[in-house]
Amino acid sequence: MTARAPQSWQEGNAVNVVTTVDPRDGRRRETDLTETDDARVAAIAAQASGAAQWLSGLGRLGRAGLLDAIADALESRRTALVAAAESETGLSHPRLDQELTRAAVQFRMFADVLRDGDYVEAAIDHAADTPLGRGPDVRRMLVPLGPVAVFGASNFPFAFSVAGGDTAAALAAGCPVVVKAHPSHPLTSHASAAAIGAAIRGMSGPDGVIAAGYGEPAGRALVRHPAIRAAALTGSIGAARAIQAAIDERAEPIPLYAELSSVNPIVVRPGAAAARGDQIADGLFASFTGSGGQLCTKPGLAFIPADPGGDRLLEALRARVASAGGAVLLNERIRDAFVTRAAAFERAGARVSARPEVGPDPGFTVAPTLLEIGPAELTAELADECFGPLMVVVRYREDVELDAALATVPPSLTGSVHSGPEDDDAALRRLVDALAARSGRIVFDGYPTGVRVSWAQHHGGPWPSTNTVHTSVGATSIRRFLRPLAWQDAPEWVLPEELRDDFTAIARRVDGRLEPAQP
Repeated sequence: MTARAPQSWQEGNAVNVVTTVDPRDGRRRETDLTETDDARVAAIAAQASGAAQWLSGLGRLGRAGLLDAIADALESRRTALVAAAESETGLSHPRLDQELTRAAVQFRMFADVLRDGDYVEAAIDHAADTPLGRGPDVRRMLVPLGPVAVFGASNFPFAFSVAGGDTAAALAAGCPVVVKAHPSHPLTSHASAAAIGAAIRGMSGPDGVIAAGYGEPAGRALVRHPAIRAAALTGSIGAARAIQAAIDERAEPIPLYAELSSVNPIVVRPGAAAARGDQIADGLFASFTGSGGQLCTKPGLAFIPADPGGDRLLEALRARVASAGGAVLLNERIRDAFVTRAAAFERAGARVSARPEVGPDPGFTVAPTLLEIGPAELTAELADECFGPLMVVVRYREDVELDAALATVPPSLTGSVHSGPEDDDAALRRLVDALAARSGRIVFDGYPTGVRVSWAQHHGGPWPSTNTVHTSVGATSIRRFLRPLAWQDAPEWVLPEELRDDFTAIARRVDGRLEPAQP
């Protein structure tokens, strides 16, 4: 495992020391880390390529044991990891403690995926006579792509960074991982990589199974390297375009799996507003302000009926926002972008519905902001994502107004609907169909923040929320780092055990029939 770069950025130049900033007070301090230069990136990538054989040789059950060991290592270092993340992100201790638990849960879930084995999609067609003549013996399953580059996310120092779901899924697939650490939390990234590395060494694993690099140029150099076979990002559209531009310089292209921008609209139907307005106000407030509004599933738009029930709901929501404290954002760039975007929304016609007074602060603190418009005023600019604790309320009277306004909303990771017993079923069905066409997850009578780590979860959506049909959370996210391979008329000794005739430990499709696993 690599934690530090060499002692110079380029020969003859001074060392580029990695710095870290506490967003609660804005203080910047140097670390013992240095940016990773091109030569070191090449060495890391070569190590990862060499480590792929060891990971593959562990087999499914061996890798499952490794993932369990990584989860144990993360939890054994909980106190130090959470403290490092708290000082670099300004996120609360309870939030970070829960997120570290989520990171461990992700590794353990993928250990279960490996033990189950269905993910390899094993299929066997024995040689047989067919209507087209004699058919050869063909056997197919999914195999690892090779070393993967993961770009850590600013808003999840554990769950979407070095110890995140992309890393867990890639290692489960049998792919070594090189993480480009996010500059908002380099020390947390370093400590996370050290924890994972300790688990790998505990199983006599080689260097290169996991590594971390630092500095923006390192990320570009990483995806240009021919040893890297895929890249995963949770970040901005701008970051995705920069990474894709670097990938396009390669002689051989690789996939980039990117989770990007999302406004996650919530529609409150009149019946729901009348029946439980206060409860919905509580949920909306928590959902758009939690973690400083810096979640990919934060609702940026809420459609609330312009009727007495909607009035009461909005008044309750205003009261909660007006009495809120300031929210600490992750870094100066995010703070500045939030302030700029909020001002642009107001210039575009959005009216301030509620915003508390937040005094001068040396860190990156902003005021939660609730804006309000009518459906005819919703433009593409106002329907864009504002990362941070801001939500735009759209007051609608008729379904035709709602339909027209929703057509302006870009596709998102999620779409949510709150309905009541008095709401028209046909209108609700049309709404659900509209959301389904433009999102990857539909939430009923709930809120999109909080993504369950499970087998059925899908965390993705049409562009611009992601650039892929795959999920970045849940068991099937492993599919991103696998490719199909078929063996035709192969001798048995060449075949993976999952494709041998006498292997029954996983479910397989044999001669067109699904055969369940046998104990």
